[in-house]
Amino acid sequence: MGEDVRLRAVVELAQGMAAAQTPRESWRAAALGACRGLSGSFAALSVWERDLGRLRVLVNAGERAEGEEEFPEGEAYPVHQFPEITEFLHERWAGGGEPNAWVETAEGPRGGHSAGYCHQRVTALRRRGRGCCVVAPIVLHGRAWGELYVARPVGAPVFGRSDADFATVLAAVAAAGIAQTERLEEARRLAFTDALTGLANRRAVDLRLDEAVERHRADGAVVSLVVCDVNGLKRVNDTRGHAVGDRLLERFGSILSLCGAMLPGTLAARLGGDEFCLLSVGPTADEVVRVADELCVRAAELEHGDGVACGVASTGDPIGPVRSARRLFRLADAAQYRAKAARAPKPVVAGREGPAGAQDSVIRLADSPPRTDEPGERRRFRGRGTPG
Repeated sequence: MGEDVRLRAVVELAQGMAAAQTPRESWRAAALGACRGLSGSFAALSVWERDLGRLRVLVNAGERAEGEEEFPEGEAYPVHQFPEITEFLHERWAGGGEPNAWVETAEGPRGGHSAGYCHQRVTALRRRGRGCCVVAPIVLHGRAWGELYVARPVGAPVFGRSDADFATVLAAVAAAGIAQTERLEEARRLAFTDALTGLANRRAVDLRLDEAVERHRADGAVVSLVVCDVNGLKRVNDTRGHAVGDRLLERFGSILSLCGAMLPGTLAARLGGDEFCLLSVGPTADEVVRVADELCVRAAELEHGDGVACGVASTGDPIGPVRSARRLFRLADAAQYRAKAARAPKPVVAGREGPAGAQDSVIRLADSPPRTDEPGERRRFRGRGTPG
């Protein structure tokens, strides 16, 4: 393979990983780029899970054998089964030099490994109809991160030493792309995570709620929102200090997360201050209300706090058409406002407070035009325009 061809392969791999928006896209770009660059038929990217002592496959790309999934959930290999990689995983090169790739064939190892030893990888090559493979360590921040694996089918030219050297280069390019992806993921996590509780933040809720309402409009999926305020936080802050107040918020966040887990796929979030919410897509309105009931019971048992004021709005209840995330938020917020005003020990549910339809007191509050002359009017009701 000419130098120009290999340079182009390096550039394409780097560009593919730079264009990736998610870790999965980045992994796939790395595997496919290496596969093309080495004229392989199949490639895989694996990560070393140190705490579990295993290599876990992140992506299988190219011509997959029967049973191989593109993004496998449970494909992993204990590293003790692969003596040829154990040394690299423990940073054999730490004293100097670089980790180099090696080649194996369906007949046995090549390039410095004992010919008397039949690797697990050799058995796998035979079983999957592959003739040879090149394995390149991926090193990130000076430590072994995982490996890049590229294979060719039976009958294709066997990888040579120059291919192994080039695989080492491709693995280094992949490592740089993985590092960039991890930095972006960390930035994204921080952008959508509440620093105190570790829950999602308001930005994450707004994004997910917009997507949920679009899905509701497209296929009728039930979208439910539980909004709640932690009662008594100001008193706790004033009498016991903000450190105790923060602990109260953290403990309530844990309860919220626990209750949210009762509804598959539910997002638990802190909106800011003493305001929290659950966003559920799929479960019925009754299921959501039951979880909101449980949330109120558990919150009432928290030390120092005075329970929560909890409001629920669900497209599964008679609340009228929900064409925007704003309207569902206003309904849940209005229900929470009613619960706080009444010191209700249970959730107030939009569409269940009085006669069905427009006469429901929560719906009437949520859909009424904002009034700035009412001192009790909630901040969130102002500046949101007409209901959508």
